[in-house]
Amino acid sequence: MQAPASSSPSPHVPVTVFAARRILTMNPNQPSATHVAVRDGRILAVGGDDDAAAWPARFGACAHDDTLRDKVLMPGLVEGHCHLMEGAMWDAAYVGYYDRRGPDGTLWPGLRTLDAVLARLADAERAMPGDGPLLAWGFDPIFFGASRLTVRELDSVSASRPIAILHASVHLMNVNGAMLALAGIDEDTDIDGVARDAHGRPTGELQEFAAMFPVYQVIGGKLAISASEKPHAVWNFGRVAQLAGVTTATDLVNDLSPDGNRTLHAVTADPDYPVRIVPAFAPQRNPAQSAEGVLAAIAGSTDKLRFGPVKFIVDGSIQGFTARVRWPGYAGGQPNGLWLMPPAQLVDVFEPFHRAGLQLHIHTNGDEATDVTLDAIATLLARHPRPDHRHTLQHCQMADAAQLRRVRALGMCVNFFSNHLYYWGDAHYAQTIGPDRANRMNPAGTAQRLGIPVALHSDAPITPLSPLFTAWCAVRRETASGRVLGDGERLSVADALYAITLGAAYTLRMDHLVGSIEVGKFADFAVLDEDPSACEPERLKEVGIWGTVLGGRVFRAPR
Repeated sequence: MQAPASSSPSPHVPVTVFAARRILTMNPNQPSATHVAVRDGRILAVGGDDDAAAWPARFGACAHDDTLRDKVLMPGLVEGHCHLMEGAMWDAAYVGYYDRRGPDGTLWPGLRTLDAVLARLADAERAMPGDGPLLAWGFDPIFFGASRLTVRELDSVSASRPIAILHASVHLMNVNGAMLALAGIDEDTDIDGVARDAHGRPTGELQEFAAMFPVYQVIGGKLAISASEKPHAVWNFGRVAQLAGVTTATDLVNDLSPDGNRTLHAVTADPDYPVRIVPAFAPQRNPAQSAEGVLAAIAGSTDKLRFGPVKFIVDGSIQGFTARVRWPGYAGGQPNGLWLMPPAQLVDVFEPFHRAGLQLHIHTNGDEATDVTLDAIATLLARHPRPDHRHTLQHCQMADAAQLRRVRALGMCVNFFSNHLYYWGDAHYAQTIGPDRANRMNPAGTAQRLGIPVALHSDAPITPLSPLFTAWCAVRRETASGRVLGDGERLSVADALYAITLGAAYTLRMDHLVGSIEVGKFADFAVLDEDPSACEPERLKEVGIWGTVLGGRVFRAPR
C-alpha cells in the first residue's frame, strides 16, 4: 500500500536523452539498450541508436547528455534491508574486525586483536574533550575465540568516563563500570540479557534491546537504532549510498517519530539528496503507534520518501548466540537465544497491521524463529486471506528446504543476508552452528528453484552498504578465508543482479516504480565502469561505481 504515483507528465516538459556504452535494463522484453529518454524524472523511452534518432519526431526537441557515454548503466541498486544509522554511526569510534570506509572516504583499518581494540578506544578517549561518554561500534567478540570484552578491560581505558560499544550485529553491547553505574545496572537488576560472572556480577555485556535500554536512556539518541531525527546522519547515509550505486534504500527500523518524519521530509525534498528512502515502522520501538498511524504516514509519502513496510524482530543474531535455533542447538552447547517477541504473541501483534493491508517485514535469523513466524502467518492468512501480501522474511539465514516450501505456499518473499557468508561464515562453520547447517545458510539457490521472490541485503551498518559485493557473496558463497559454503546454493550472476534490483523492489512493493529501466519508471540508474553481467563472477565485487542518476539527475559519487 503506497501513496499514489505522481500525475502524467506534460508533453511540453523537455526530454533528456542519455547515451551509454551499454544499458542493462533488467527488462526481459528489452534486456539491453544504448539510449534512454527521460522526462519529468521518469523514463520515456529506451532503445538503440536508430530509436534515439527518431525520438525528436515523437517527443519534440531533445537535449542530449553524453556524460555517461563510456559508462554502463543498470537500474539504480535497491537495498531492501539497511538502516539510516549507517550515517550516524560515524559520530562514534569504529572498532570492527574488518576494514571499513566512512562517508568522507576515510578507510579505517580493521582491528584483529583485543589489544588493538583497546588501543583505538584509548586513542579516542584521549582525544575527547570534557567528560561525556565514549561511544564505539562494530565490535564482535566471535573473531577473538573464547575471549570476551568485560568491565575490567574497558575500565583500563577509563574507569571514570562512561564507555559503550555497540556490537557489529547491533544486538549486543559492552559497557564499562562507569556506564553500568550510570545506567543503574547492578547485581539486583532483573532484565533478560544482562550477562553475569560466576558471582552474579554484570560482566558489562548486554544482550538485546531490553538489556541495552537503560544505556540508551543515558546516552540519548547517540548510537540509536533510528537516525532519522539527525539531518547530518541522513545526509551521510546519502553519500554512502552514492558510493554503492544505490538509489532506493530502506530504514528498516523506524519509530515514525514526529521529529524523524519532519527531518526525512525536509532532507529528501532537497534536490541534492540522491536517494529514495523507505522507512519501515517498528512497533517494538514505538508501541503507541498504530496501523492507522502508518496509514497516515503513507498518505504523506513523496516520490523520494515512501512509507509503508512494518518491521518486526522475532529473535537475535546467530554470531551473538541470541538467535533461536532448533535442535541440535548451537554447536558449542551454548544456551539457545532470546525471543524478542514471545511466539504466543505473534499473531495478536501482527494482526492489526495485516488487516490494515500493510506489508510485514519480519526478522528471523534462527530456524526456530522462522518456524514460529510461518505458523503465525499461516494463522493470519486463514483468518484474513490477502492476495499479493508480500510479507517478507528478513535474513531467514538458517531456513531449510521444508521451511522454504512453506514460504512459497504462503506467498511470502525472502530477503537473504548473503554478506553473512563472507563476514561470519568461518565462525558459523567452526563455532556457532557447525559445517552442515553453515553450508545451507542463506539458501538463495533453493529459494530461487522454488520460485520464491528473492532479494539480497547488507543490513548496513551491520556490514557495508554495497549491493554488488552482496551479489558477489550470493554468487561465490566464499567466506573471508576462501571456504565455499554450499556450492549448490549459489546464484547465477544474472539472478544475483536481479535480486539487488527488481527482486528487492518487489519485496518493497515498488517494482512498478524502480528496479528496471523501462518506460514509466523513475529514471534511476547506477553508473558503472564496466558491465557486471559480462565480467568474471569472481570480479563482480570489483566493478567500479562512477555514480548514480536519480530522477534523471546525475550524481557523481563522492571521491
